[in-house]
Amino acid sequence: MRQASDRLVIETGGRGLTEITRRIGGFVRDSGMESGLLTVFCRHTSASLTIQENAAPEVQDDIVDWLDRIAPENGGWLHDCEGPDDMPAHLKSVLTGVSLSIPVAGGAPVLGTWQGVYLVEHRARPHRREVALHLMGE
Repeated sequence: MRQASDRLVIETGGRGLTEITRRIGGFVRDSGMESGLLTVFCRHTSASLTIQENAAPEVQDDIVDWLDRIAPENGGWLHDCEGPDDMPAHLKSVLTGVSLSIPVAGGAPVLGTWQGVYLVEHRARPHRREVALHLMGE
């Protein structure tokens, strides 16, 4: 059993989804491992990760709109010291999660035809986000 780890730095443009599938695939390919389990972990409380359709961009827009309806900025939140989008961002992160486990086979992440891995930025302004990668396999 071998292990490999790295981190991705992702510059976001503000609220929305940023696809990181190719970068994750590159990490797996460069590890030289043919099979195993990849953990992808977002190191933030106001951003998250998701696996979602990568063919129709409207899916991404609808997800952002839905999350805004579930956790609106004007929700009367007690925590507001970092701005009106901060507490909703934390709640959205709770809903979508900060870690993913992805099987690896044939030297690549095992994803469906239309699946992509996304960092979800929940804050209104651009941020620099870090995602940790850890692969165990052979």
